[in-house]
Amino acid sequence: MASLPPTTLGLAGGAMCFDPVLMRTPGAFVFDPSDPRLAARPVGAGGRQAAWFVTGEFGAGVLRHYRRGGLIARLSRARYIWSGAGRTRSFAEFALMRALRERGVAVPRPIAAAYWRRGMTYTAAILVERIGGAVPLASSLDPGTCGRVARAIFDMHEAGVWHADLNAFNILFDDGGRVWLIDFDRGRQCGPTERQRAANLSRLRRSLVKVAGADGERYWQGLDRAYRRLAAAGST
Repeated sequence: MASLPPTTLGLAGGAMCFDPVLMRTPGAFVFDPSDPRLAARPVGAGGRQAAWFVTGEFGAGVLRHYRRGGLIARLSRARYIWSGAGRTRSFAEFALMRALRERGVAVPRPIAAAYWRRGMTYTAAILVERIGGAVPLASSLDPGTCGRVARAIFDMHEAGVWHADLNAFNILFDDGGRVWLIDFDRGRQCGPTERQRAANLSRLRRSLVKVAGADGERYWQGLDRAYRRLAAAGST
């Protein structure tokens, strides 16, 4: 499918950007899970109870409203400090995912992103392509997939991107076995250093051990060896 530059549209209190190839009738309704046009269904796991499977002219998508976690959520679960449209969580993630796709990294196609400003704070949402038949790495620790998962992570790093939350639920296998990386909220296109790359892998290791114990550790060891081989080949 051809790619065109994203289009920006003003909304009441904010704005949205969207892929004009996938969305020809944009509007705030595409971020409202109660709108019947989306036939929204809550995502069963993750998303902090703020993610939905939706459908529309864009096909099958995942709608996510940004929510805070941890202690800071006690102050505000959904509002963030305003520092410009391009630095909103939604617009930044939308742009990062487009950049990754342009580099050939397997990430869902971003469909639309929005923010709504009130004073010096804002709320935000993003709509991305849904991966067909997706199964998270946490549920499919086949040692034979270590090399493919390592390649996906390595390609992301080589594209200059650091993932803020690389865990066993943010790596998916589609129904054809292809590996996809998801959830680039707070990710950065920074040309990750060796230390930042290692931090991504260490975070994934902790996640795998948390969900699968010794099996998770064994899987990570295989993945780490595969990643190191890729890194060594890339440096020669």
